[in-house]
Parts: sequence; structure tokens; C-alpha cells
Amino acid sequence: MSTPSFEYILPAIRGIQAGREYYVSMCPVRFLPKLFPFESEDLPPELRAIRTLNKTRIPEIADYLVKNYTSYTCGAIAASIDADITFEAVGNEAEERKIGRLRVPMDAKFTINDGQHRRAAFEMALRENPQLGYETVALILYLDIGLENSQQKFADLNNFQVPLESSLSLLYNHRGDSAVVLKAVVKQVEVFRCLTEMERGSLNGRSPKLFALSAIDRATIALLSNIHRSKQAKPPRYRATKQEKQEELTQQIQQAVSYWNVVSSFIPDWQLVLHKQVAAGEVRRNCVHCHSVVLESLGEVGAVLLAVFPNNWEEHLSLLQQVDWSISNPDWEGGILVKGGISKSRASVRRGLIAGRTEEKVTSPC
Repeated sequence: MSTPSFEYILPAIRGIQAGREYYVSMCPVRFLPKLFPFESEDLPPELRAIRTLNKTRIPEIADYLVKNYTSYTCGAIAASIDADITFEAVGNEAEERKIGRLRVPMDAKFTINDGQHRRAAFEMALRENPQLGYETVALILYLDIGLENSQQKFADLNNFQVPLESSLSLLYNHRGDSAVVLKAVVKQVEVFRCLTEMERGSLNGRSPKLFALSAIDRATIALLSNIHRSKQAKPPRYRATKQEKQEELTQQIQQAVSYWNVVSSFIPDWQLVLHKQVAAGEVRRNCVHCHSVVLESLGEVGAVLLAVFPNNWEEHLSLLQQVDWSISNPDWEGGILVKGGISKSRASVRRGLIAGRTEEKVTSPC
């Protein structure tokens, strides 16, 4: 008596890469943990097909899936199948031969080549929102027998990935509140609107821009830090209404726009570049005020002023006109400047304007 064969039957499209067949299919999210069990992390790297999981990434991705249940986006999971499989086409015509069913033995070994953190995040997210289990994830399935081929697939799939520039990531993000505030601020503050590099996180010597979008983001978050802390202090079960959230965003945008407009009015170099009287590259080479560490310092100073002098903070900002912003100013050394170069460390942000003797003047009354 023959042993019955138990199989997974997957709808699939058949394609060709490097002269070999591969398949594109879909998998219900609830089946991911069973279909793709993880290898033991006790194995040495040379005996694993993929890298060990970065466990700090998983909760972040899972939280994204749960919070954006109706609008999340998830890329395909690429995997290798170590088994004898059968593809049954729906017909014999040219296009029909590419579409069909993939029959995979249940004892087949599936090895993820790309997407292991997504798979782990879905498993975590399912505990909080089981409804995710009825959605599907795209699968790209390769036929590879043996560890060496699986390791090579992992290396090939990850070898040419380029991290998304931080500024471009912010520009294309329409979901987070801070991204909404950032883009509204850049649009309404003239020097930011005209002089911000929206795509790259750093500026080359010939760029006509003064600021990177990611630098303005960090500076504005620092500026509004008191508002963010007050929101976190609310009772855990408190849920703001849609109108309340919109009012909070409007308040943050108005506060930030007002602050940065006043700051820009007290830094003449920004106005000179804005009106094309001085080249942006020249100002970036010779001054520190357009670099991210100083912008973030200005944001932190603003948070203090808004908290201590809510009714006349603008008057205290006029002291910015007395600052020597030139990179040759020895007061910057040890704070913003380290061995002649601009520092981006957190300590430099805190010491930034103290070194220029501005924060001392601005905040000394408190």
C-alpha cells in the first residue's frame, strides 16, 4: 500500500531567470510561520542560509503593520525550495503555459533568501491583530538544492541594496505626524522652501541649497519636543479625536513656522543666499549656521524659549545677530568643530550654541 502524498498547492506564475525556472505565488499571512520556520541561531554562519535576525527591527515593523492595517505595504518574500515539485499549467497555449498550480510536498524545506524580518514581524503582528492572517504576501520561489545555492541567493539578493536617503524617505512619507509637520514647515518658511535639498541627506560643493530636509526634520522635532512630551504624559488609554489631532498638528505647524521665520530673519547669510547675492556653497564652506548640528541646536534653544518666554521669545532670538557664525571662530572648537571638521554627535548638539556664546545669552534669565 503506497503512502499518500500530502502537498501544498499554490497558485503560481512560472518565469525564467538565468535559464532556470522560478515561480511567483501568494501565501496567506497566517501560514508564514509554518511554511518558513527559522533556522537555529546556534548554528555557525557558514552552516546557515541567512544572517541572524536583528531582533530590534522586528517590533518596529510589526507595530507598523498593526497601526496601518488598512494601508500598509509589504514587499515579496524570496525563498528557495529544496524538494521535487510539479508545476501544472492551465493550458498549452503560450501564455497559458506560464500560469498554473505549483504542487510542493509538505516535507519540502523552504529557506528565506530575502524577507526574514518581514516574516518575523508578521508573526508578531498576528498576536495583536489576527485579522492580518487572512491577507496575503507575495512569494518569489526558486528551485535550489543545497546550502551553498541558498547562501549564494541570499548574497545576490542583498548585495546591491542601497539604503534610502533619509531626506527622500521623509519627503515620500505621508503617514507620520512629524513628516506632515515637516513638509508644511518647509513649504511655509521661505528660506527652507527655496534652499532645501529634498532628496539627498548631504550637499555637494556645487549644490545651490543650504539645508538638507533630514536636518530640518531633526531641528523641528527638537523645537517641538515639549509638545511631544506633553502628549506622552496623557493617560495611557486617552485617544485624541480626529479634530483634536488636526488641531494639535495645526498648532505645531504654526509654532514651528513662526519660530523658523524669526530665526531666518536674524541670520543675514540665509537671506543673502535666498536672494542670490552669495553662493550657497560659499556660505556652507565658511559658516556653521546651515549645518545640521547648528540647526538642531537652534531647535533645542527654541524649545527652551517657547517654554520659558511664551509671550516674548522673539525678543531673545534677536541675540542671534551678535553671533560670529564663521567657521574660523575659535569659540566653535570643541563644540560644533572637532579637529577642524563639523561634528554631528549628540554631545555637539547640546554644546553647539553654548560654544558660540548664544545659548548662554538667550537662556540665562531662566
